[in-house]
Amino acid sequence: KSANPQWREQFDFHYFSDRKDMLDIEVWRKDNKKHEELLGTCHVDINALPTKQTNCLELPLEKHPGSLLMLIAVAPCTGVSISDLCVCPLGDPNERQQISQRYCIKNSFRDMKDVGFLQVKVLKAVDLMAADFSGKSDPFCVLELGNDMLQTHTVYKNLNPEWNKVFTFPIKDIHDVLEVTVFDEDGDKPPDFLGKVAIPLLSV
Repeated sequence: KSANPQWREQFDFHYFSDRKDMLDIEVWRKDNKKHEELLGTCHVDINALPTKQTNCLELPLEKHPGSLLMLIAVAPCTGVSISDLCVCPLGDPNERQQISQRYCIKNSFRDMKDVGFLQVKVLKAVDLMAADFSGKSDPFCVLELGNDMLQTHTVYKNLNPEWNKVFTFPIKDIHDVLEVTVFDEDGDKPPDFLGKVAIPLLSV
């Protein structure tokens, strides 16, 4: 019941600078559980923003009255990556040695926010549920750790997909839980849930 809402929410996205990405924003109005109405959209060209600073933007909603006030910062994020099995970061002896040195006991208190480094190899899934009428699924896998989220590509028409991807995350809290969720891609519709596993970092 407000024409001037304040959300004060923060979202972190991993942005790879070799891509030309637009940040798409939609504002919706919800009357009840069944009725929703689009109040407007706006777009931000990430490449056009200055880096290493917080940009205060007032974005008018397209074809609708009103505007959004946002703070957007494009900053380097170290330690996060996606790679193939053949070129995974810890596969390089020099890089492995640098990481071991970075997290050795004598450097424990150098950066209190830099707790550790997690590498996850997502190989394959077996005997997934069929989500399509054809008896197949179009599965992809989403990994979440704290407010970091990365995902694999989609393997189409397959109940036993092989992704063979390597994901690396910086660990900011040793009590975080790695959540791995498998979804079925469903075109323009929200993806269907196929399963999930949660792995506390303290169990690794």
